[in-house]
Amino acid sequence: IAVVVIGAIAFGGWYYINSQDEKASLELSVAVRTLETPLRPAGTPAQPDLPSYESATERATAARKQFQAIADKYSSTHTGKMARYLVGVTSAQLGDNAAAERNLQESASSSDSQLESLGKIALASVYRSENKDSQAVDLYKQLIDKPTELVSKVTSQLELASFYESRQKADDAKKLYEQIQKDNPQSEAGSMAQRRLAELK
Repeated sequence: IAVVVIGAIAFGGWYYINSQDEKASLELSVAVRTLETPLRPAGTPAQPDLPSYESATERATAARKQFQAIADKYSSTHTGKMARYLVGVTSAQLGDNAAAERNLQESASSSDSQLESLGKIALASVYRSENKDSQAVDLYKQLIDKPTELVSKVTSQLELASFYESRQKADDAKKLYEQIQKDNPQSEAGSMAQRRLAELK
């Protein structure tokens, strides 16, 4: 009887979480559509039957509000955690680095390796904008050592090389581009690395 009861409780919890995640997914799709809504030319009036925003800031503000509601309401679900990451992304777009850091740090600490990698690479960009160079480099190196399907090793290498270039560390950038070219000779990344090396010489 105890096993049956425990099984029923476990199934009930599983069913509840999955049903909540389905609801969250529907709401997330609406919020993502908000973020992808077209911008209308300046001075052009809004059309009731055609959603649009006057500026990227207005659009990001609306989307962030929706992502925040999903993250708060469905915090225990996978979709809710993805919404939390998107709160961080839109906060960075709006120049709200404090909110961006707070939310992206949560994503970067996720037990889901894919979400963790997304959080880390987005957080590294925020650190770059704040001149927190050592923290940005550390995150890029973590991602290079532990790539995922969503954030590949070469993606992180290119970001780190770009960062080195922006800080006038040409020798460090060259080493990375040479490694990328060696490891990815026939790829677009390899070609990009070759072009950057030619420009740095």
